[in-house]
Amino acid sequence: MIANQHIPHVLLYLLPSIVLAILIKALSGRFIVFTFLTLAGTLCHEMAHYIVGFLTNARPTSISIIPRRIDRHHYQMGAATFSNLRWYNAAMTALAPILILAIPLVYAEWRVRHSSEFTWGDIAMMFFLAPQFLCFWPSRTDWLLALRSWPYLLLLTPICWYWAKEIGLFSLAAI
Repeated sequence: MIANQHIPHVLLYLLPSIVLAILIKALSGRFIVFTFLTLAGTLCHEMAHYIVGFLTNARPTSISIIPRRIDRHHYQMGAATFSNLRWYNAAMTALAPILILAIPLVYAEWRVRHSSEFTWGDIAMMFFLAPQFLCFWPSRTDWLLALRSWPYLLLLTPICWYWAKEIGLFSLAAI
């Protein structure tokens, strides 16, 4: 967990990676350059699906980080396939890439805690961390697959309702 006193330092450490992520996104029209610069993020995105799918018994069957043209203007940067995607594991497996946001946060916290000097290694690490900011968000297909877990809504809706009532969210909405 990130200590409160480290938060500004962690954000400052991650700022160059975030700026680099914005620059990489600006290069998305140059497909080969964009693909190369986001390779680390694509790999982490698909591995997140694969690992969580394995842990939740979705039975991963394959993984690919080779881009594939979907239509004239869109590419699929990678894919993970499963043979047992069901209501109880679909949301966790499909939304697993959100977990890769922890990679830059945990690394930056560790780095700030152990050294205050910026080195050449940090510049190299920027090229690994920046794509994580571009690739952690689940794709449209991932979100649609997560909808298979709709029975969780039956459990989560009353829990969220109770929690919102307890913290006074409804009384704040009336203001």
